[in-house]
Amino acid sequence: MSGTLLVVKIGGNVIDNPEACSRFLRAFAQLPSPKILVHGGGKVATQVAAKLQIETQMVDGRRITDRPMLNVVTMVYGGLVNKNLVAQLQAQQCNAIGLTGADGGIIRSVKRPVKEIDYGFVGDIEAVNTAQVEALLQSGLVPIIAPLTYSTEGVLLNTNADTMASAMAVGMAERYEVNLVYCFEKKGVLSDPDDDNAVISSLNPDSYASYKAEGIINKGMIPKLDNAFKALREKVSRVTICHADDLAAATSGSAGTILSL
Repeated sequence: MSGTLLVVKIGGNVIDNPEACSRFLRAFAQLPSPKILVHGGGKVATQVAAKLQIETQMVDGRRITDRPMLNVVTMVYGGLVNKNLVAQLQAQQCNAIGLTGADGGIIRSVKRPVKEIDYGFVGDIEAVNTAQVEALLQSGLVPIIAPLTYSTEGVLLNTNADTMASAMAVGMAERYEVNLVYCFEKKGVLSDPDDDNAVISSLNPDSYASYKAEGIINKGMIPKLDNAFKALREKVSRVTICHADDLAAATSGSAGTILSL
């Protein structure tokens, strides 16, 4: 083991809020390295698509990525959003490098097979090139990874950022003790969605199953938690879900929802 590695995923709703994003990046910059940031896309892709008269199609909160939309998300996620995050971190003396999964071949995927729904150019992750990521970390760089991966056919694929963060954490757990933190606009997993202070401080598979059965945990939180528990089962040391403003506290285990097996 090479020590502790922090893998942070930041949600699109925080990226969409300039002040919240700025606060988060200041906190992230101050955390010790090695560290990795995986970011979501936010609403900018939808706004750019509308200006280009490209229709946005969503199914259960997931974007259908046809060829025109793939062009949009590549420009927005891999370009505009990613490079703005990198520029802001450089201003905080954090030597960040903006990447997609295709850069350095760090995250390879396969195009999602068509079942009930054709999601288009969406990737399901196959492999993480941990040696390449390690080389970046050892050189003192902080990878900032956009939610795009690549296939062996040389095609870019829109890929869920929560899944990318989990896969990166699992891959790097071979080399580090990994602390995975999911940051978004809530203080953690809530027992009452209308009460931002109703944070469930800890979750294990049994309590998670109970909350799901009661309908307390539902919708978009389920795939996020499924990814998180998968990471724990595959040797990630700790997973926390927290508010973006609580990142520093969450890394020490004093904020958000802490998951355990």
